[in-house]
Amino acid sequence: MTEHHPALFEPLSIRSLELPNRIVMSAMTRSASPGGVPGPDVAAYYRRRAAGGTGLIITEGVAVEHPAAVDNPRVPRMYGDDALAGWRTVVDEVHAAGGRIVPQLWHVGPLWGAMSAVDPAITPMRPSGRWGSAGTTSYPDDYIARASRPTRPMTEDDMDEIVAAYVRAAVHAAELGFDGIALHGGHGYLLDAFLWHDTNTREDRWGGDALARSRFPARVVAAIRAAVGTELPLFFRFSQHKQQDYTARIAETPEELQVLLGALADAGVDVFDASIRRFDLPAFDGSDLTLAGWAKKLTGAHAMAVGSVGLGKPLRDSRIEGAAAVVDNIGEVERRIDAGEFDLIAIGRLHLADPALATTLRTGAPLTPFSRAVHEGRLY
Repeated sequence: MTEHHPALFEPLSIRSLELPNRIVMSAMTRSASPGGVPGPDVAAYYRRRAAGGTGLIITEGVAVEHPAAVDNPRVPRMYGDDALAGWRTVVDEVHAAGGRIVPQLWHVGPLWGAMSAVDPAITPMRPSGRWGSAGTTSYPDDYIARASRPTRPMTEDDMDEIVAAYVRAAVHAAELGFDGIALHGGHGYLLDAFLWHDTNTREDRWGGDALARSRFPARVVAAIRAAVGTELPLFFRFSQHKQQDYTARIAETPEELQVLLGALADAGVDVFDASIRRFDLPAFDGSDLTLAGWAKKLTGAHAMAVGSVGLGKPLRDSRIEGAAAVVDNIGEVERRIDAGEFDLIAIGRLHLADPALATTLRTGAPLTPFSRAVHEGRLY
C-alpha cells in the first residue's frame, strides 16, 4: 500500500512520550459529561480516534478544582472520585486501542459565565478585575455588557489556591496514567489573561512588561513540573487572539513573544500549542513563519500548529456562515513539518467528522466533510 504524506507519519519522542506519527486530535469542548463525569460514551469517543491511528489525543478542556474554574456543568472535571474513575476508563480504553492521551487542564478566568448561567456569589478570576476590551467577537451584546463590569482583582491567596488546583489536577492525571499534561493558556482564559496586557494591568510583580506578565503562568508550569517529575511532557496552548477580541495580540514583535514563551519554556513547557484561526498564517510582518514556527524558533521547544486544517474557513466564520468546505491543505502541513518549522499538527473538526482521520490521511482517501448539524452537541 502506498503511504501518503510520509512526513506526517514520522515518529517523535518527547520525554517519555513516544508518538508513532505527528497527527494530534486537538482539544474540543464536547459538553458531554453530565455533572463533570466522563462516562462510557466519552471513553468510546476517544477510543475510536486512537483506534483510527491518531498519534496523540488531547482531551477537551478539563476543569481544575476551583469554584470559578469552568461554568458548564457538562464539562468534565479532574477531581472527585466519580470523575477520576471515569477518566481512568477513558485512559484505559485509549491505551487498549494503542493510543496516547493527554488532558487539557482548564480555568476560564475572565470568561466565567460565557457558557452558562453562574452563581453571582462566585467572583470570576481576573488578574486586574477586567474582562478585556471587546472587539471582534462572537459573544452576544447582553453577555458582553454583564461581563464587562469590573470585578475585584485577584489576590495572592487566589493565586495560591489556583496553583494548588492545577497541581492537584496534574497529579491526578499522572496517577491515572495519562501520557502528559496540557494547559490551556490561550483564547482569553485565565493563564492567557495574565499574558495579555489588556486584562493584566497589575502594578505588582505579576504585571507590567512581558516578563512580569509571564510570571504567573510560568509559576503554574513550574509547580506542575515539580509535582509530576521529569518524565511526562507538558503542553501549553497559547494564542494571539482572544474570545473577547479576535484581533488582540499578546506580542507585537518576535522579541516580545520570545520573552513570554521563553519564561514558560524555562519553567518546563515541552510543546507549544500555537492556536490560530488558520495554521499557515504568517505571525508577524516580514516573514511567512507561522505562530507555531516562531514558537519553535524562539524557544527551541517542540511546536504544534492548529487551525482550519483541511477546511476552507476558521471555526468562528463557520459558526456565522455555515459549514466549511473541505480544502486540501494537507500538503502545506506536510511541507512545513518536513522543513522543521513545527513538529506536530493538531486537527479538530475533521477528527469529529472522521474518527479514523489518520488512516484516511495515510491511505490518501478523500477527507470527510465536517457538518455542524450532524456532529455538534453529540459524540460520534
